[in-house]
Amino acid sequence: MDVLTQNFSEYGKGFLGTLELTVYASLLALALGFVMASFRVAPVGSLRVFGTAWVTVLRNTPLTLLFFAVLLGLPRFGLVLPFQLFAVLALGCYTSAFICEALRSGINTVPKGQGEAARSLGMSFGQTLTAVILPQAFRAVIPPVGSQLIALAKNSAIAGAFSVTELLGTYKTLNELGFNIVWVFVWIAVGYLILTLAISALFNYLEHRWRVPR
Repeated sequence: MDVLTQNFSEYGKGFLGTLELTVYASLLALALGFVMASFRVAPVGSLRVFGTAWVTVLRNTPLTLLFFAVLLGLPRFGLVLPFQLFAVLALGCYTSAFICEALRSGINTVPKGQGEAARSLGMSFGQTLTAVILPQAFRAVIPPVGSQLIALAKNSAIAGAFSVTELLGTYKTLNELGFNIVWVFVWIAVGYLILTLAISALFNYLEHRWRVPR
């Protein structure tokens, strides 16, 4: 317990860093995931190809390699940003591929007749997707999207290896100060548990809120 009470500010700084990474990367992942899912089901061939390539490349690229590509590759093209922003880009883009597939699976659960009926009324693809298809698919994708955001929160630990302030990285400082490394990691695990349980509770509420009445 001493390691927590004596280093509460250090743990707090790391926890807030992980929380910020998770929130910002989640927003980016949800936005990109929605766009790519729209591309994947679009009637335009070039958009489908782009969406498929995005998902295929990112899903099959190790996240650590993606961090190296973003943090070390982008500055070579003159794009110099804070390390935390680079980490958000890497985490958000990587997770967007999985969210895209979760959304696409939900879209595929909607009967085709729904889209055909909307088009027969003169609605465009965008109107059909946002006003007819996605509201019905939303219920089905809540659990898998929640699981992906929980995975994102845990994946944020990789950012600590790239000079980004986050929870796991606190072990380096505390280990150098001579604290018992086992208890250092116990409290780090508790921090991640708090964060992932909060995300799980949020999506459980959304699932309960939007479930189909019986």
